Amino acid sequence: MTIDKADFQLQEEHCFDWLKPLGEVFCVFDQQDSGNISFGVEKDGQKYFVKYAGAKPIDFTGNPEEAMERLRKAVPVYESLAHPHVIMLLDHFSTKEGYVLVFEWFEGECLHSHWSFGGKAKYTNPLSPFYRFKKLSIEKRLKALDAIFAFHAYVEAQEYVAIDFYDGSILYDFENDEIKICDIDFYQKSPSVNDRGEHFWGAYRSKSPEEFQLGAPIDSITNVFNLGAIAFGLLGGEMDHSYAKWETSSGLYDVAIKAVEEDRQKRYATVKEFYHAWSLELEGKRMKITKKTERLT
Repeated sequence: MTIDKADFQLQEEHCFDWLKPLGEVFCVFDQQDSGNISFGVEKDGQKYFVKYAGAKPIDFTGNPEEAMERLRKAVPVYESLAHPHVIMLLDHFSTKEGYVLVFEWFEGECLHSHWSFGGKAKYTNPLSPFYRFKKLSIEKRLKALDAIFAFHAYVEAQEYVAIDFYDGSILYDFENDEIKICDIDFYQKSPSVNDRGEHFWGAYRSKSPEEFQLGAPIDSITNVFNLGAIAFGLLGGEMDHSYAKWETSSGLYDVAIKAVEEDRQKRYATVKEFYHAWSLELEGKRMKITKKTERLT
């Protein structure tokens, strides 16, 4: 199909007349397996991100009705967890055949843009957002991680648990060095339970052991693992948790490695506790750098 300036694929024809009042379509994200298809639209010089469920995207094997229901349930999540580090929900409404969420547009690039840089290209292509992010200074990456951790401490404080958070949920604006989280649709009130077994939502490289076990608790301790895994993805060897692959201090490594313990009881008990330990180590690292600089001058 073609709408305005964008071409995309679906499994079958679908009516998108409801898009016209929202503006001109300039890009489409049509390769998601969630059942959603998303559009970048522009109206009167303002850009918006529009997420829609009701059609059958090319990589979707589920029921559009279920995708629509999930999108409806996401509305109170975005309203309850509104935060400076999350893209802002502006509007939502039903159409004849589906459901729509309208967000503010953020000029960031997805760190897991599998539609453009799939497989090894994510890690090796110099144009890949993930590759470029990994080439940023340690300080810039630590700042991005701090935003991620701060938001998830807020999620915990609101008595929610993060579900399906991985590097595909992270947008990074390389021009302004700003980060946003773009996808919290599956976040739920805490505690939650793994009701899908090994197919529970999330990326294999950042899921905790309980996110593969039917009936296992999904809670703050789970999220501690997820955040530790993200830290290894952005500062280390991703699923290789060895210190040899770690790019910053040993103190921060100790915090991260505790977070990704296979045994739940050996991890930090809460995201707040994990974030506090991380922040203390980070502050200590910066003080050492400051003192070293003072001695040199």
